[in-house]
Amino acid sequence: MSRNAALLAPQAGAEVTLTRDDMGFIARLVYEHAGIVIREHKEAMTRGRLARRVKALGLTSVAEYCAFLKTAAAESEIPELINAVTTNHTAFFRERHHFDHLRKDVLPRLLAERGQRRGRIRIWSSASSSGEEPYSIAATARDALGSRSDVDLKILATDIDTDILEKADAGIYPAELFDRLPADVRPWLKVETVGRGEVRIVDDLRRLLSFKRLNLIEAWPMSGPFDVIFCRNVFIYFDTQTKAAILDRFVGLLAPGGFLYLGHSESLPQPHPKLRLIGRTIYERTP
Repeated sequence: MSRNAALLAPQAGAEVTLTRDDMGFIARLVYEHAGIVIREHKEAMTRGRLARRVKALGLTSVAEYCAFLKTAAAESEIPELINAVTTNHTAFFRERHHFDHLRKDVLPRLLAERGQRRGRIRIWSSASSSGEEPYSIAATARDALGSRSDVDLKILATDIDTDILEKADAGIYPAELFDRLPADVRPWLKVETVGRGEVRIVDDLRRLLSFKRLNLIEAWPMSGPFDVIFCRNVFIYFDTQTKAAILDRFVGLLAPGGFLYLGHSESLPQPHPKLRLIGRTIYERTP
C-alpha cells in the first residue's frame, strides 16, 4: 500500500465485523510481536480498536485490514496495531502503598547506603503508559531527597506504545487530575499552567525521567542494575511462559536488595528463588 493510499479519507460505512478467523489472526500476530494474549472476552474491545486503524488507512473492512497485514508492505503497521490493542489505564499514585513503601523504606535505605559519596540510584517503570506512574515515582523520590545534590537519581520509563510515550514525554495533563490528588501528595507533584485547563509537570521532575520505547519480549538495551523496578498491571496480559521469562530478566537486572512492584491483581507466575514477598505485591531481590 502506498503512502497516498494510507492517507485516504475514511471510507463511509466501513465494515468492522471481526470474524473468528480474523480474530484468531490478529491474536496470533499480537502475541508473536508483543507477547500479549488477547482473550475471547476482549473481542468487542478489539473490534472497536481495529476499526480505528481501518478508518485511518482508508480501508473498507477489518478483513481488508487483515489482508494488508499479511503483506510485506505492512511491516511499519505492526507497531500501530500494537498501539491500537494495548490498554493504557493508569493514574497518579495508583496503588498508593507502593509509593509509601518507596518513600518510607526504600529511598531512606538507599540514601543511607550511598549518602556519604555521590550515590547512584536507578528506578525503572517498565510499563509507563501515559506517564502517571513514572512522574509519581519522580515526585516521591524528589520529596525524599529534598535539596540534596549528592545523589545521582535517574528513572527509566518504557512502554511498547509509541503514541502514549509521546504524551508521557510531553508531561501535559488536564488540571482536574491534580485537583483530585490526595492532599498530602499534591505538593510533591509540582506543575505549571500551560493552557486553559492544562498543566505540565515541572522541569525539575521531568529531568529525572527518560522515556523510551521497549517491547518486553524483545532485546533489552539496558544493563542495570536497577534498585527498583515497577512492573504493574502488565503480567495480566501475558501467558505463564512469557511471564516467567520476563520475570527472570527483571531479576537479572535487579540489584541484590532491590525491589520489584507488581500490580494489585498480580502475582509471580511461580515462586522465584531470588525473590521474597515482603508486602502486598512487593518483592525483594535476595543476595
